[in-house]
Amino acid sequence: MKASLSIKEIKTKLAEVRTEDDPLLKELKDDPRKGAQQLYRTWVKQADKQKKLASLFETMRKYEMEIWDQGYRFIGGIDEVGRGPLAGPVVSACVILPATFYLPGLTDSKMLSKDKREEYFHRIMEEALSVGIGTASAKEIDLHNIYQATKLAMKRAIEAAAVQPDYLLLDAMELASVELPQTSLIKGDSKSISIAASSVIAKVTRDRYMEELAKEHPVYGFERNAGYGTAEHLQALKNYGITSEHRHSFTPVKDVLHPS
Repeated sequence: MKASLSIKEIKTKLAEVRTEDDPLLKELKDDPRKGAQQLYRTWVKQADKQKKLASLFETMRKYEMEIWDQGYRFIGGIDEVGRGPLAGPVVSACVILPATFYLPGLTDSKMLSKDKREEYFHRIMEEALSVGIGTASAKEIDLHNIYQATKLAMKRAIEAAAVQPDYLLLDAMELASVELPQTSLIKGDSKSISIAASSVIAKVTRDRYMEELAKEHPVYGFERNAGYGTAEHLQALKNYGITSEHRHSFTPVKDVLHPS
């Protein structure tokens, strides 16, 4: 390593290195300075992480590749968010990705940080061939039950897509009422990029809705719990009662409505 290069200068140049055979890495590896060695180890560690993410992404494209090879063009990945909360809607998304879509690190939205979900949300919205979002309200959940309301939200998401899918990949659900070829995958949001993308869209959409709802009903902590039955939420139910967004058929809410 040229002695004239400071650690700061090396760090700047290292940011542009993309391959392991770059001469700068060889020089950096042989540089005895402690700061240089730290930079080298950090780069190698990050490169290894990116390799693993790239490999996982290719594994998660397996189902899409097989379906594209069968002649289908518009694979709709379907997932939902919000089955378990005591308040708010269940939200589903239908995402159709192009074959060129590449986003290593994409996985089940529950495994991603909020910042990463927001980043991926924008990427997916920009690059997807189509995104449809469907919801079923708390009242519809009470009317139909959560399982049927989830199917309703999924069907609405498909109908909302500007480009209609010709094949569906679903996360542990079947939509018999939709006359399209489909495959249901257990834990599909960690096995298929299309389902993972739909989980991100649905999660971010619902979280934003609950954050807005928190402004109308600040005592329930919706911006923190997304409507789930946290201690804060349960205490607020006891203190303040329910809102129009609460699910009457869910036990903690039912207990408030009909105390024993």
